[in-house]
Amino acid sequence: MKILANDGISTSGIKALEEAGFEVITTKVAQEQVANYINTNNVSVVLVRSATKVRKDIIDACPDLKIIGRGGVGMDNIDVDYAREKGIHVINTPASSSDSVAELVFAHLFTGVRFLYDANRNMPLEGDTNFEGLKKAYANGIELRGKTLGIIGFGRIGRSVARIALGLGMRVIASDKFVGNAEIRVDFYNGQFINVDIPTEPMEDILKHADFITLHVPAQENGYVIGAAEFEAMKDGVGIINASRGGIIDEVALIDALDSGKVAFAGLDVFEEEPKPAIQVLMHPKISLTPHIGAATLEAQDRIGTELAEQIASLLKTDNS
Repeated sequence: MKILANDGISTSGIKALEEAGFEVITTKVAQEQVANYINTNNVSVVLVRSATKVRKDIIDACPDLKIIGRGGVGMDNIDVDYAREKGIHVINTPASSSDSVAELVFAHLFTGVRFLYDANRNMPLEGDTNFEGLKKAYANGIELRGKTLGIIGFGRIGRSVARIALGLGMRVIASDKFVGNAEIRVDFYNGQFINVDIPTEPMEDILKHADFITLHVPAQENGYVIGAAEFEAMKDGVGIINASRGGIIDEVALIDALDSGKVAFAGLDVFEEEPKPAIQVLMHPKISLTPHIGAATLEAQDRIGTELAEQIASLLKTDNS
């Protein structure tokens, strides 16, 4: 049985699938050729990440497709309900990349509070001619310890963010439509741990009280989670991070808030117009930028590959029994 991993898969994932008796194809097929490739090569399983889209047209064109797998959390690039109506299994790996995304959130937070987004642009240009001037410009950084982090969306990734924040000595407040409260276990290297109970609050309270805000919600069908009104409700000088999905922050309103000083800095791993983000966002001096790499660590990709392999083997074994 053949598996097309069109957006790539880790070596450990390939090994696990091959050991289970599958042939893994890692050829990158152009979006418009995916359906034809699946049919021509008798592919039974297609695995994607965020690049390849598996919509109704591909599902209809590939009647022998048995499983669609998403390496990661969000499945907005797959017509999930329609596929399941057609009897196709749709799977993802929600737990595999949580820690990787959470660590990237803090990479952006540290970058923001110490002006690294700007220093890394200006040091190569002026470091040898204006060292003292740059030193003065970046001398007013702040610490994360003791500050309040607001987490909007308190699922697996939001909770991983909370664990790191608690370990840093931050106060954590959270909002989630579906979670009333969560017990966060913070583990230490020596086997010790603490449990911290965090009740969720209305989003309005998060906006009002947080020094920094990070979003971990799915793609939105209607409107933004954070727009001009939400920025206005925030504390002056807030920092905001989005490593979840593009389109949940109004980028025009974000630019306005950055220009006015309402928002001190932003960290963006995802964008409204991927894969061609707006030039105003890319060039803004107060935005720390990464190209949608939240789950792109070696450890996460290993976990994603092996988890997909286990799910696929289990599903097909069940179907064939």
